[in-house]
Amino acid sequence: MKDHAMPDAPATPVTGLCTHTLTSLHYRDDDLVEDLLGKKTFTEALLKQILNRTPRGVDLRITDAVLIVLMEHGLTPSAIATRLVYMSAPENLQGAVSAGLLAVGSSFVGTMENCSGLLDRIGAAADADAEALEIAREHKALKAAVPGFGHHLHKPVDPRAYKLLDMARAEPELPGDKVRALERLSAAVDAVAGRPITINATGAVAALLGEIGVPTAVMRGFAVISRAAGLVAHIVEEQQSPSGRFIWDTVEHAIPFVAAAEAPR
Repeated sequence: MKDHAMPDAPATPVTGLCTHTLTSLHYRDDDLVEDLLGKKTFTEALLKQILNRTPRGVDLRITDAVLIVLMEHGLTPSAIATRLVYMSAPENLQGAVSAGLLAVGSSFVGTMENCSGLLDRIGAAADADAEALEIAREHKALKAAVPGFGHHLHKPVDPRAYKLLDMARAEPELPGDKVRALERLSAAVDAVAGRPITINATGAVAALLGEIGVPTAVMRGFAVISRAAGLVAHIVEEQQSPSGRFIWDTVEHAIPFVAAAEAPR
């Protein structure tokens, strides 16, 4: 039986991203050779491809700042995964980078998506302050951190987050609704916790990408784009000063074998 709740798919799928002939190649409506090469930056091209509009100056400033912030954070799970896979298969650079990108998710690097969903809830609520308080209480009841808040290293403040938010507030072209939603959520998180909880970098990133019109479901893609560059840098360093074997040996010695009869239950 046909499900009438689902819209009919077009008979022939279409794409508006790229087309080419024997003598030309277009990204959307831009000629790659004549309109883009030597005239546009990578950030301009990626925003037009993803958002399907010509980016403004404010879009470029915000996106560049976000990409720089997300590119690197040391020997995190994504970087460790990349280094270990590269150690195992040095002929497969792309495999090592992709291994690290698989760690961009709801716990590390990609948490702006989780936070943005909460900002969407606050923005859609009849009473934004009450909704923010409800979100904070829900997470406390679950003993779960609110996405976009807290950091095991950067406290009492995450300097990256506050710099990003200052940049957004200084841009008169931005509507400011996502930043205000984050501020409301921050006040609610502090009130429920009974102490200040820092806004972390991915919380600020969620607000900033929302301000320039990036949909929540697309935000993690910006983390993937940015972190890919950082992981290539980790491979360059791994080529020059290998650490993969050291990481492996350290873990192997740090975690002892325990016989099944002695293992904790």
